[in-house]
Amino acid sequence: MGLKALNRNHVSCIDYLAQHKGPVYHWVEMRTKMRILGFNAEAVKPLNEEVATQLGSELLGEATIFVVAGGCLVLEYWRQKAQQRRKEREKRVAWDSMRDEVNHLELALEALQTQMQAVAPLSALVELREQIQEVRAQLCDPDRDASDRDAPSAPQAEPTPEE
Repeated sequence: MGLKALNRNHVSCIDYLAQHKGPVYHWVEMRTKMRILGFNAEAVKPLNEEVATQLGSELLGEATIFVVAGGCLVLEYWRQKAQQRRKEREKRVAWDSMRDEVNHLELALEALQTQMQAVAPLSALVELREQIQEVRAQLCDPDRDASDRDAPSAPQAEPTPEE
């Protein structure tokens, strides 16, 4: 059973539609049609109760469909807006995360640059390498005897020619 049939059979709905909505809709519709066609629409013939009830039922059914369709449109609009806000929020969170990561990497780079500056310069490393080679040469020098190699190297006085 459809909405129109239900409205036609319901007593209070019949009275309300027959007395108010149907005739008003008929009057507006007829005046509009007459003006569009170029006629003078001063007096519009009223509808009988049965036709007014049927017209009112159709009007109520169409209004219900219109309200439901409009509600669906509004709900879809709200859903789309919520989805758009969610996507924008996700983008903003991802952007903030990337910005935080870049800031972290900048700090790590600054720390590494500070460490590199604190490390001895290359010329100091070359000097240390030369000193190590001198020490190895002294330790491995065949002119020295075995006792000199076992004893720790300490500054010794030069022998004088008189001795």
